Amino acid sequence: MADPDVRVDRDGPVATVTLCRPRVLNAQTPQMWAQLRAKGREMGGDIRVVVVRGEGRAFSAGLDLAVARGEAPADGGGSDAAEPTSLARIGALPDEEASRLIAGFQEAFAWLRRPDLISIAAVQGHAIGAGFQLALACDLRVCADDAQFTMAEVTLGLVPDLGGTKRLVELVGYGRALDICVTGRRVDAEEAVRIGLATSVVPRDRLDEAVAELTARVLAHPRDAVVEIKALLAAAAGRSFADQERAEREAQIRRLRDLMGTGE
Repeated sequence: MADPDVRVDRDGPVATVTLCRPRVLNAQTPQMWAQLRAKGREMGGDIRVVVVRGEGRAFSAGLDLAVARGEAPADGGGSDAAEPTSLARIGALPDEEASRLIAGFQEAFAWLRRPDLISIAAVQGHAIGAGFQLALACDLRVCADDAQFTMAEVTLGLVPDLGGTKRLVELVGYGRALDICVTGRRVDAEEAVRIGLATSVVPRDRLDEAVAELTARVLAHPRDAVVEIKALLAAAAGRSFADQERAEREAQIRRLRDLMGTGE
């Protein structure tokens, strides 16, 4: 069997998910998305932090255009396709079937928003298209100073469809998100941190160290409190002040009862 395009390494409560196609800058294929989806389903409840990274000099150069054209990938990856994967073949499917197929692709990223996990993207080099959206699927983004984000789907006449549009608007606002998506321009590390896209930016040779430090800070605090806080913040934008305050009260009561040993 060929080596997997996605590898998971565990260290206690931390799982590191690595894209393993460095020869093509970790360009993504539907088979990689199937592997990511499977890794997410296998991720046990004992994992608290998931780090997503790319092997080599780039996080991910986005969709593998050879596979999108229906050709064999240059590095031999993703050769076990059981579903139509070229853009032309997907576009020729009936609406319901095409929608089902794309929904499966979206699941590859969606699990990184799981309420019981903190997910961190460690981004170096290019994060293009699907690579940008994979970074956006994570809760936090720690970037090397050579990181460059590009939502390049528009250059192919396509739209971002892996869950990235909502998170991008949440992070940088509608105007900036529109600019980034409809121009396909690059956002460098300095701009990324300035507009709130990146959590922090560090020198390239400190990226792994910075991610490890952030992970340790998350793990230093009680898991249930972290989970409650993530849930409060994730839902805040869609709530009124009154609804958010009610949610805060309910969460605090749960925490107090748990700490005092009086919970159910």
